[in-house]
Amino acid sequence: MDATDRRIIRELQKDGRLSNQDLAERVNLSPSPCLRRLRNLETEGVISGYTALVDQKAYGLPITVFIRVRLERHAEETVKGFEDRVSRLDEVLDCYLLAGSDDYLLRIIVASLEAYETFVRRRLHAIPGIASIDTSFAYGRVKQTRVYPV
Repeated sequence: MDATDRRIIRELQKDGRLSNQDLAERVNLSPSPCLRRLRNLETEGVISGYTALVDQKAYGLPITVFIRVRLERHAEETVKGFEDRVSRLDEVLDCYLLAGSDDYLLRIIVASLEAYETFVRRRLHAIPGIASIDTSFAYGRVKQTRVYPV
């Protein structure tokens, strides 16, 4: 991947609905080589898909919650069981495996505090092997971007 491929990716991260003509103009290529590079990025899995960015408040899920989870044991069965179950929870947008005192960081969005309580009591607590859950509520967003640094 070279600098031109990175410019193509950055422009698409800013606006995934760009026409090939507009994309080519923004990255200083003619349309045919631009489309060829774009198809190569898709084929190689560098670009894995396209999606719509939706305002979570307008969608009705205004509350962002970060949950740190520590497992009781790190046996393969416990880890696999947790990861399989959490990957099926729609409220969980991101789940990161961590180094340090906690094992996982989950980012979830919910409609209300009551919905969060229901999520924890009925869905998260139902996963075997969890030793502790620590929650932080986001009360504002300073920055959110999906455009990678140069």
